[in-house]
Amino acid sequence: MTRKNRIRAAIVTAAAVVTAGTVTAGVSTAGAEAAPKKPSKKEIAALFDGWNKTLQTGSSKKVADRYAKDAVLLPTVSNKIRTDRAGIVDYFGHFLENKPVGKKTKTIINVLDSNSAIDAGSYYFILTDPKTGEKKRVDARYTYEYEKRNGVWKIVNHHSSAMPEG
Repeated sequence: MTRKNRIRAAIVTAAAVVTAGTVTAGVSTAGAEAAPKKPSKKEIAALFDGWNKTLQTGSSKKVADRYAKDAVLLPTVSNKIRTDRAGIVDYFGHFLENKPVGKKTKTIINVLDSNSAIDAGSYYFILTDPKTGEKKRVDARYTYEYEKRNGVWKIVNHHSSAMPEG
């Protein structure tokens, strides 16, 4: 091997080592950036508070906006399962006539990953009869399943049923 060929071989080897090091560094930092942070239990609990405040607007469409397009709603005061926006808007149109105000009594939050969580427990609603003004308390158990979609937390599954003993 001539001196010129040895220099070429050394340059090619050095370039390959530098390239390999750069690729490895890029892969290791890319992996670190790709791991999003899990939400806190407090952040997930606040999603109910936002939903409850939306009930106070009286707008079934605003409440439905908190649900994903493919959400399933098993509502408290209806036997009909709602699986699309129109059904969810319809349910809340009737439910909101009673000016519901919810209050959690027990909550268990399970953060599954950075984009999904479950909030389950018990709550009650104070409902006001639109004709008489009479207030009634309805105790229920609930499950909200949340997913972060396009950076926004949405309800993908909501089950609420009156307490059997209540």
